[in-house]
Amino acid sequence: MVYYALEFTAEIDGLTNLQPRGGCDDPTYTYYFKLRCENCGEITQKSTCVSLSEEVPLPNGRGTTNLVQKCKLCSRDGTIQMVPGQGKPLTDSQGQSGQYTRLMIFDCRGFEPISGETTFEMDLSEGDFADYDEKSECPVGISNLKAAFKVVKKTGDGARAVYR
Repeated sequence: MVYYALEFTAEIDGLTNLQPRGGCDDPTYTYYFKLRCENCGEITQKSTCVSLSEEVPLPNGRGTTNLVQKCKLCSRDGTIQMVPGQGKPLTDSQGQSGQYTRLMIFDCRGFEPISGETTFEMDLSEGDFADYDEKSECPVGISNLKAAFKVVKKTGDGARAVYR
């Protein structure tokens, strides 16, 4: 098993915290990314989606996971289990200094996440977002959004687990 942390950074203006609407552990927030099979190296053609609210039985029948997918080339099963409680919102000071913050940890078996597509209610497909917050009477914006997967190691167990 390999643990991957999804980390991101952005320059934010007029915002204090950038995160999914329901927080980093929002069960309805869906993550989209492509996967590479650890057995044969095949990369998925389409993005795979995974969310905390989706649970499926493990192929061996012992427990559940958030995703079970078969490699189209070698037919090996791979699984992804999301690890909540590890994400934090991106603050304005982190964004201005280019620091990354962790959104979610993925326990991957048989697959490696390699790229992502993030969807927001605001359109970030062009990489930037700008608007005016009438309630606060100030401009808001997001630019230079970057995301990356980073391999992390788990130390400890249960509620005391730490991912570095």
